[in-house]
Amino acid sequence: MTTLSERDKKVLKIVVKDYISVGEPVGSRTVAKKSDLNLSPATIRNVMADLEEIGFLFQPHTSAGRVPTEKGFRFFVDALLDLQELSGSEREEIRSTYRDCKADMSELMRRTSKILSAFSHYTGIVMPPPLRETIIKHFEFIRLRKGQILAIFVAASGLVQNRVVEMEEDLSQNELDKITHYLNDLLTGLPLREVRERIVEEMKREKRAYDDLLQRALRLGGEVLIPEEERDLYIEGQANILDEPEFADLERMKGLFKAFEEKVLLVKMLDRSMKAEGVQIIFGSECEMVAIEGCSLITSTYGPPGSFLGILGVIGPVRMDYSRVIPVVDFTAKLLTDVLGSEWSRPL
Repeated sequence: MTTLSERDKKVLKIVVKDYISVGEPVGSRTVAKKSDLNLSPATIRNVMADLEEIGFLFQPHTSAGRVPTEKGFRFFVDALLDLQELSGSEREEIRSTYRDCKADMSELMRRTSKILSAFSHYTGIVMPPPLRETIIKHFEFIRLRKGQILAIFVAASGLVQNRVVEMEEDLSQNELDKITHYLNDLLTGLPLREVRERIVEEMKREKRAYDDLLQRALRLGGEVLIPEEERDLYIEGQANILDEPEFADLERMKGLFKAFEEKVLLVKMLDRSMKAEGVQIIFGSECEMVAIEGCSLITSTYGPPGSFLGILGVIGPVRMDYSRVIPVVDFTAKLLTDVLGSEWSRPL
């Protein structure tokens, strides 16, 4: 990290905080008024010029004040940031959001992304645990209509995931109940990534012994219990970014919203962030995604230490109020970890 004098740090801190607050270039007189350095505006201009020379500030035009660069923001969040603790009422409001939430993974992820968006005023994103790592506690099949079945998975954690599948053949509910019983005996306790292996083994082992129903049971299990490779992503509050002056450029907005819609690049970026524990701050230029240049991403893993389940975060402009948003992300991640590991979730 670049070494700065205490005077340089104080000037940079004031410039960044003021720029976050008003979104306008910050002049030397503003810094002089807000600092306890007892320096003249002329002296502060010299300090700001030095900070510009090492790439922490830039001057949009000659008569303007200075604006922090991404490098300046990086130094600020790594070395100068003072975090604001969430109030007791804010913590309670976030907790209460989960209280009447049923043990459904999709609903839990959706509510979490809404919490992040509502409390940050930016865009909240949540990537759920990969389905392939889910350990089966129980599942059942329910006939919805001819050729259409609802598969319900209850994970060892108690959380529930649903999937509707289309079948060419029509199975009665009585047949589905028998299939459910057989597959529960065969597959309970396995992570979904091992299900395919077990089904293939079973088909080889008892190839000649199957009756018609067992053949259909394994065929159904093979179709609906094989985990999909594609990771889902829950995004809430995309429109909040429209209020930020940094995103007034139409082409830039199109690129960002396309990234939100397609999700693939965001998922890859979040997967890389899963390697680090706790809160991480990533700037757009650091993640090789042109669509989010000019943005920053605050993320945190959730789940037990050493075996993280997923990742969540907030996307906003580089000129984000980090002191307020980081505690929101951190508290939400810890709370979601508690929720996933508690007795709050009940299986069907």
